[in-house]
Amino acid sequence: MSQWYYADRQRHQHGPLPASELARLHAAGTVDAATLVWREGMEAWRPLGALRAELGLAEAPATLDFRAGPEASAPVTAPVAGGHARPPEAHYAPPAGTSTDGGYRRHAGAVAASGAVATSFNAGEVVHAGLWRRFAASCIDGLVTGVVGYALLIPLMLAYGVSMSSFAQAELAGAGMNLGFMLFYYAISFGVPALYFAWMHSSSSQASLGKMAVGARVVRGDGSPIGFGRAFLRYLAYFLFVVLTCGIGVLVSGLMVAFTERKQAPHDMVCDTLVVDKWAFTDHPERQQQGLGTVTVVVLVLFGLFLLGMLALGLAMVAMLGSMGF
Repeated sequence: MSQWYYADRQRHQHGPLPASELARLHAAGTVDAATLVWREGMEAWRPLGALRAELGLAEAPATLDFRAGPEASAPVTAPVAGGHARPPEAHYAPPAGTSTDGGYRRHAGAVAASGAVATSFNAGEVVHAGLWRRFAASCIDGLVTGVVGYALLIPLMLAYGVSMSSFAQAELAGAGMNLGFMLFYYAISFGVPALYFAWMHSSSSQASLGKMAVGARVVRGDGSPIGFGRAFLRYLAYFLFVVLTCGIGVLVSGLMVAFTERKQAPHDMVCDTLVVDKWAFTDHPERQQQGLGTVTVVVLVLFGLFLLGMLALGLAMVAMLGSMGF
């Protein structure tokens, strides 16, 4: 049976102890989802919340301490064989001009200088995907779900047209066909994106095709993966918010992503989810991207050109109608 170690808020190491004891400490509140843990075979310390399934822990909201001081930011080293832990690296004084942070402080400084949103999480920084990255991802995902949706709707519309011509003389049958068509139409319009996002966000990539393209993924508030049910409810919450507000919810969601601290839209807050850089909550947080990225810039430029084209077409039509005397 694996023996576990954990580090408290002062980075004092405890262990070894069995998984059952770690579960008991979790239930008692001594450790939470943000607590760093390690066992033999792991390359680095990881948040307890990310290993909930392996340890068989009940889901519980993470208790994150965003006020971590110098003691909490000190790195923790994995215990060596034999059950003895090395002294924390925080007590090691490196020679002048050297660094033991793997370049992470330089990365964090670059994030702060660029204005990107980063939240302290244990010994690392979490870069949250902002408005424009999420908008670019939505454009790509909208194209994907739109193609799939219309591929299913076009045959349905053709079958509906043929059926209506057959029942042209039967009013009751025609009414039934109308109702059936509307039910199928709305089922496809909702079901395709709902199943798409639920499947992709709960997959190993934790990201839809759009989010993969812009380098983002969806996680729980403690950094652990989300399941199919939570991913489905996340889209359902977004759908209901937009429908019940007659579309205004899209604007509200965008404003909340732009201005809230952790870049959360209402459906993120309801379902305890975050949209973060693909390297957040991993062993290599220094690889996180604080800028927009090439794909995001290209998508935004193409979208801008599309809007200009539509505007030019509209003006041309108005001018043509005006010349015809309308």
